[in-house]
Amino acid sequence: MARHGENIYKRKDGRWEGRYRNGRKTDGKTRYSSVYGRTYNEVRTLLSKKRSECQSQVSKCRLTFGELAKEWLRTIKNGIKESTYANYFCKLQKHILPKFENSKYEKLTANFLNDFVQEKLSENLSTKYVSDIINVIKSITKFARRKYNCEDKAENVIVPKDKKVFVKPVLDSFQQKLLTSYLSKNPTCSNIGIMLSLMTGLRIGELCALKWSDIDLKNGLINVTKTMQRIRNFDGKNSTKIIIDVPKSKTSVREIPIPKPLLKILKSMKSDDENYFLTGKDLYVEPRTMQYRFRSVLKKIELPQFNFHTLRHTFATNCAALGFDVKTLSELLGHSSVEITLNRYVHSSLDRKRYCMERLSRQFSGRALL
Repeated sequence: MARHGENIYKRKDGRWEGRYRNGRKTDGKTRYSSVYGRTYNEVRTLLSKKRSECQSQVSKCRLTFGELAKEWLRTIKNGIKESTYANYFCKLQKHILPKFENSKYEKLTANFLNDFVQEKLSENLSTKYVSDIINVIKSITKFARRKYNCEDKAENVIVPKDKKVFVKPVLDSFQQKLLTSYLSKNPTCSNIGIMLSLMTGLRIGELCALKWSDIDLKNGLINVTKTMQRIRNFDGKNSTKIIIDVPKSKTSVREIPIPKPLLKILKSMKSDDENYFLTGKDLYVEPRTMQYRFRSVLKKIELPQFNFHTLRHTFATNCAALGFDVKTLSELLGHSSVEITLNRYVHSSLDRKRYCMERLSRQFSGRALL
């Protein structure tokens, strides 16, 4: 009987087929080959032999992991966003290189790397963050395989998955009314910016990068084309710097219809096209400052100290409660897939569950129940 992960299966013509990795194509992708036989055991024996032959063809890498990591960084630098490069660099410097920099690549094992995973999890880092660290390691070992025909040392390393279900906080209806009431009575640029995120789901970086030229008041649309963030600075005196770049993914570039009550407020605030929305000037407000301002507002109206991103979660939850289809909501949020929308942002309240079950129960009204 074929086992999961063996890559052995029975064909429609009655024969058994086994697939194995057989080097790399010119574009660096894995090349697969197959062996055939009349029985499962015959194919399993042939497959084991072929895999051993392919393994013997793998070259030995004489570099240290640190040398490979730095070469990998140089190779990918021009093909990724500056913020992504900074993210990889920081994970390498803080977590990976202190452990592996001087280790000979050939001496690394899956067991050793899996122990590293457990070590990082024991430091109370989030499962998602540890997974991101391991994915950087996997990218480096795949690079070693492609360029030097070395064994992929991280191929069998298990990336941790979070089994806990975290329901992200949202503002309830009372808190939303209290917040919007205060913002309406104190219509500063920053306060209307907070309202804009609550009513459109804009990320804080997208809001901070927003200019009046991105707001089409005639057609009632916000054109999201940029985001702002603070990243590590590699070529200056300051350790960090602000960058304004394209959003995190292609789907994050989007048009968002502006709700009519908010559109009226925006028309009364209109400034020159090249001015930033949050200031009405050619000077920007960075995300960290906007977070402070949001928490200052919460403190004034005696609400809990929510993170700014809570506004985005609240927007998504409100839309779901109003019956938005998931595809529309996903596009409004700028997600790459509806699964992200469902898993991360849409959380049904107990009241919503009761309402849905009541609607279902009406289907049975007047019917005899067993």
